[in-house]
Amino acid sequence: MRSRDVAGVERVPLHESALEAPVEARDGSKRIEPPEPVAIKVWIVTARGKAFLSEQARAVAWTTGQHPQVQVEYLDRGGRIGFAWVWASAVRRA
Repeated sequence: MRSRDVAGVERVPLHESALEAPVEARDGSKRIEPPEPVAIKVWIVTARGKAFLSEQARAVAWTTGQHPQVQVEYLDRGGRIGFAWVWASAVRRA
């Protein structure tokens, strides 16, 4: 998935969006942005409590430190694009 691949793709509605890792755990952490997003697989838990593995996702940034997190772009099961900060343990390289 590349930025030009998602033009015109519907966004995940808020009630089905991913639960995010707490922002407080990112405070004071160094943010790293790669020159190009990294292809990944990511476990997403939605606001409704449903979990799924998105095999079409990209890591666009991450933090270092005691509680690392990854900022992801993902496609849900309906082919809609979502964005979230998740714990690094929910992410694997594709």
